[in-house]
Amino acid sequence: MTALPALSTIEHPARATDQNLKVAETFCSRQGEGSLTGVSSFFVRVSGCNLRCGFCDTPYASWNPVGRSMSVAQLIAAVRRADVEHVVLTGGEPMIFSSLPALASSLRSLGIHVTIETAGTANPFLNNEDSDEPICDLLSLSPKLSNSTPDRSRHLKWADRHESRRLPIDTMRQLIDRSDDHQVKFVVDTEDDFDEICSVIDALDVAASHVWIMPQGVSVDRLDAAADFLLPWTRKHGFHYCDRMHIRWYGNRPGT
Repeated sequence: MTALPALSTIEHPARATDQNLKVAETFCSRQGEGSLTGVSSFFVRVSGCNLRCGFCDTPYASWNPVGRSMSVAQLIAAVRRADVEHVVLTGGEPMIFSSLPALASSLRSLGIHVTIETAGTANPFLNNEDSDEPICDLLSLSPKLSNSTPDRSRHLKWADRHESRRLPIDTMRQLIDRSDDHQVKFVVDTEDDFDEICSVIDALDVAASHVWIMPQGVSVDRLDAAADFLLPWTRKHGFHYCDRMHIRWYGNRPGT
């Protein structure tokens, strides 16, 4: 890998040292989902989320958020030590942090490819509307379908909040328009989700070539069973099938 520029050349050095994010974990691994599957990457998993998906597979970053405060400068230093060309900003929900634009911009100014994984329910980049700079190299947008709403009998307050927040189409379009590239991933539980997926795709006005269909599940057996009904429908519509390769490689555990 080509040597990274000196830290002093980062575009927003003052912002990079003054703003913090709550971080659940950082780690090096291979991307397990989407168009960059298999690519070695440094992951920054923020802790905190404005949704509460019933099937959330990282509850330590949402339902019961844990972590430590880290400045943008500290995170950049960690990326430099990792000596990688790809960084994935994920969560939780990275878009709820006002310092995310400074982190993404600073990383890109170092020549690093930045993926932001988001549900698309918030946009901290609106404060920088005058900039023509893309917010990231790849926006990995995962709109939350009705299958994501938590059980109302157990989590009434969060079910109401989740349902009211989960699908702001205008915000999602803003994020897509400001990104160099995008992929739209849908987590599918059953065939009952198909009509809603098509409705969201139409509302977002995204091409089939940018759509990835992913089974809901955190075990290899569940992923294999879902493929039986998902693969034919995915191929019929010209979408990509999105396996969860990190589950197959490492199992469902933190740091992967």
